[in-house]
Amino acid sequence: MNPVAIIGGGISGLTAGFYLKRAGVPVVLLESSSRVGGAIQSIRQDGYLAESGPNTILETSPKITQLIRDAGIESRRIESDPKAGARYLVRYGRAIPMPESPLGFLFTELFTVKAKLAVLGEPFVPARCDGGEESIADFVVRRLGREFLDHAVDAMVGGVYAGDPARLSVSQAFPKLADLENKYGSLIKGSILGARDRKKRGEIAKDRAPKFSFDEGLQVLPDALSESLGESVHLGTLVTRVAKTSDGWRLTLRFGEAESVLEASSVIYAGTAHKLAELKLESLDEPVDLSPFAEVRYPPVASVVLGYRRKDVAHHCQGFGALIPKVEGFSILGTIFSSSLFPNRAPEGHVTLTSYIGGERSPELALLPPEEIYELVAHDLRLLFGVKGTPTFRHCKIYPKAIPQYTIGYGRYRELMDEIERRAPSFYFTGQYRDGISLSDSILSGCKIAERVEKALCFIQ
Repeated sequence: MNPVAIIGGGISGLTAGFYLKRAGVPVVLLESSSRVGGAIQSIRQDGYLAESGPNTILETSPKITQLIRDAGIESRRIESDPKAGARYLVRYGRAIPMPESPLGFLFTELFTVKAKLAVLGEPFVPARCDGGEESIADFVVRRLGREFLDHAVDAMVGGVYAGDPARLSVSQAFPKLADLENKYGSLIKGSILGARDRKKRGEIAKDRAPKFSFDEGLQVLPDALSESLGESVHLGTLVTRVAKTSDGWRLTLRFGEAESVLEASSVIYAGTAHKLAELKLESLDEPVDLSPFAEVRYPPVASVVLGYRRKDVAHHCQGFGALIPKVEGFSILGTIFSSSLFPNRAPEGHVTLTSYIGGERSPELALLPPEEIYELVAHDLRLLFGVKGTPTFRHCKIYPKAIPQYTIGYGRYRELMDEIERRAPSFYFTGQYRDGISLSDSILSGCKIAERVEKALCFIQ
């Protein structure tokens, strides 16, 4: 049998390849860059460990736990510090702890009495029944009020998507939030009653899911999956054309100046939406137009890791980190207290702070020269956390196209993927642009597509 060709060596493609090979299905993973892992990249230097992309994995499903076990890296897993659960929200120019209980919400200084009353009255707000698509901003204002949008949800959307709540679709970007209203008529009622349903399915809400990493950072996971795939991984290999044949697919590959052809039984596209638009896909009947995927928005984001002497940071930085709403006027979207989350992220007597800049809020800032980015981040850290002195460690990673934005109308891209999979059987889509942008979403997307492909191949045989 010809192998399954997987285009893209990010975590979704690696996960799919790992499980297919484990099931006895031959695979070839084709990655155009010089490394696997996509945005996952851990750097160990001068006693610091910097994450260029995501910092944690959320254990939202037993499948994630199983992947770590199957990959043989369970012993390298490290849990986040229980004392690092506190999260902060910036208001009045300073980082204020977010309430962790209903009673805490009543007494927090983060929101005015008017905003608190709006939230408490949310169960009595009628559910929308017209079936129209709604932005996150409109959804939140309707159910929780303007203040909660401007001072909480805007910060959360900036931290998760680096996005704009006025552009993102609530049903596409936060489908579980929309489902709470549709199913229970209220977010508060739904969060209580929905917890029972998640427990039955063995799922955990993202805000309650355990956070973990590995002794040498998240890159341990893609490295382990790649090692298990061995010679099936081909780096520096660009796929330029995919054509349907009578018994499978023929892929045209480019490695430097050389071209070659690969015959495959199935194809899994695990790259990005904007790269998908550049691919030539030809089915038996007619070429498939992938150009609409070029319209998917990917704003630039810069990840900035700075290390400081503990004595040069006034704030204790114990907790997960702080999110910053646009109305506060800072350049950065938020900061993770990396050395508080996990051990060995900074030398003794030092702290590591990971900040993000750019996104839909200020895309131009992410594309500045690194020295200017460092200055902007250091300025905000000085105001927010009392950071002074010269950093003892600096690392900046700029992503010109960082995170796909599930904007109003994004459903048409998912419908197009479904249509292509119908028109071109044995061609599959997986990844961030398909099933959710978080690291855990991407892992589960890879698991799901591996199950689909294995089932389809068994049916054919």
